[in-house]
Amino acid sequence: MACVDRFSAGGIAAALLLAMGGTTAHAQDIAPPAPPPPPVPAAPGPELDPDSPMADLPDFGVDWPDLATPLPGEQADATDPDAVVVEGAAERRYRYALQGVDGIADPLFLQRFREGSALEAHDDEPSNAAQIERRARQDVELLDELMRAAGYYDARVRPRIGAEADTILVTLDVTPGPRYTIDTVALPGLDAAGPRADELRGALTLNPGDPVDADKVVAAEDKLRTTIGSQGFPFAEVGEPALVVDHDTRTATLTLDVQPGGERRFGRIITTNDRVFDGDHAQDIARFRPGQLYNAADVDDLERAIIQTGLVSSVKLTPVEGEAPGTVDLSLAMEPAPFRTIGAEIGYGTGEGARIEGNWTHRNFVKPEGALTLRGVLGTLEQVAATTLRFNNFGQRDRVLTVGIAATSLRREAFQATGFQLFSTLERQSNIFFQKPWTWSIGTELVATDERDTIVGTGEFRRRTYFIGALPASLTYDASDDLLNPTRGFRLGGRLSPEVSLSGSVFGYARLQLDASYYQPVNDTLVAAARVRIGSILGAPRDGIAPSRRYYAGGGASVRGYGFQAIGPRDPNGDPIGGLSLTEFSLEARAKVWGNFGAVAFLDGGNIYTDTSPGISDFRYGAGVGLRYYSNFGPIRIDVGTPLNPQPGDSRIAVYVSLGQAF
Repeated sequence: MACVDRFSAGGIAAALLLAMGGTTAHAQDIAPPAPPPPPVPAAPGPELDPDSPMADLPDFGVDWPDLATPLPGEQADATDPDAVVVEGAAERRYRYALQGVDGIADPLFLQRFREGSALEAHDDEPSNAAQIERRARQDVELLDELMRAAGYYDARVRPRIGAEADTILVTLDVTPGPRYTIDTVALPGLDAAGPRADELRGALTLNPGDPVDADKVVAAEDKLRTTIGSQGFPFAEVGEPALVVDHDTRTATLTLDVQPGGERRFGRIITTNDRVFDGDHAQDIARFRPGQLYNAADVDDLERAIIQTGLVSSVKLTPVEGEAPGTVDLSLAMEPAPFRTIGAEIGYGTGEGARIEGNWTHRNFVKPEGALTLRGVLGTLEQVAATTLRFNNFGQRDRVLTVGIAATSLRREAFQATGFQLFSTLERQSNIFFQKPWTWSIGTELVATDERDTIVGTGEFRRRTYFIGALPASLTYDASDDLLNPTRGFRLGGRLSPEVSLSGSVFGYARLQLDASYYQPVNDTLVAAARVRIGSILGAPRDGIAPSRRYYAGGGASVRGYGFQAIGPRDPNGDPIGGLSLTEFSLEARAKVWGNFGAVAFLDGGNIYTDTSPGISDFRYGAGVGLRYYSNFGPIRIDVGTPLNPQPGDSRIAVYVSLGQAF
């Protein structure tokens, strides 16, 4: 009759728990073993002398070395000078070795052994004989469980202890024996899944002939649970795996009880309260719609998206029986996070001056997700007071509606402008949690601005008032691997803004800009990056366009080494006048040098032109180096550049500090 072992799920995973300090479960025979014979009374012996030498212990399991020369901590027997007596209290260092596991033990097996090994835990400590012997026995039990978990049910482990110079060598000899295999996989109850039963059965990754491996059994169980939850069965129950091992045939039968619980389709999302937002807004965020087949992965995705709103500290979606037959509703429970935040940032750029920005936000001022932000900028060359109302997930996941008003005062070398702006934008955004390949935006702008510049021919100052209406739009394709710190891939983007201007007479024009960037890793620590930008304003002369709406080049996000907006044609006073077109490029070598720190070498170039056709002539070039600190919210950069072919009045050094890569 075959000897059969039956395992529960706890028994299957016992070896996995060992590595974490857990307890183990051993196989239990179905047929109980025969009772041991009654003990035989021992014959009376001589009275023991507590001072007499200890006799050898049979089957002690650890053979201590018999050396001709005593090791440290040992002493020669007075009655036999050539014998060595190992004192149990003598401490010495030891090392250990595994034998017989080559070709069997994978890195995970060895990791689990090291994490659970008593010998490994104390291998740098001097130890006495009793301590080493006890640790060796513990590791024998650990190896036995790990071998059984890998399917080697007949494995034998024997410890040997010998001398090596002035240390003790503990060798754990493993005889694996044959590896057991799966004979049958049974899934009782799965047929209740109807037409989907075969598909679910195929999701089980264990087949007859596969090794009896505890990791693979657990992985197969997890795969089945995941698959049945993604195929429309929200109330499915998968029992713990039961493994029946036949030692005569060296095979096993795996049984997983499955209760599908009936197919369901998504119904409503219901909330217990609306302190944050209601179920209708949660449905706007979800990637599934009512009537679609239930998928647990979609539910997990919705939980993550709700967390990313920043309005909740915890969220739980629980499937419940739907109000409509054949549906499953989701009960949404949320714990609100603090709605109000205060932020500030400090920046500096040569030509842009120093600036301090502060903001206060109530992130659920208007439900759902209507964030009110009051923003102020105080700088040497810029002052801003703005109010915006931003609706995240506006009717759809990651779609944002923003409306606002701003009062600004700018002082640049090219112009001075003071004005008001009303604006709105509807956009589909990427973020660091859900980076998207396609993003877009459409918007409106109404601008009233009073601006001062110079007459190019005479250099005289003049002041004009402009009223401008614009419909800006953008489209971007992002195939890079990271939003803030890309290391491979590319990006393509375009902007188009038809505008109408009133300054004495009404006329229209269009601003067009194209951007492309490419990222290529050279090795594990070095990334090459390149950027190109071209732009053109069509339909109006340069002098008719408000100075603040013209193209400029130079600065930390343009051609580094030059002051902000300092590149291009200039008036008789030496101040930039802007242009109708631009061309720029940047090349960077980004290297990780130590920990979270990196270094950058860059070469930038570009120019501004007074006609509508971007060119490649008379480029201004800048070069320099930068420092990067890669924080958990993106790289912080400091760039220092110098112009290679400066114009009169250009500074020899320009410094830029900001968050994120230059491009």
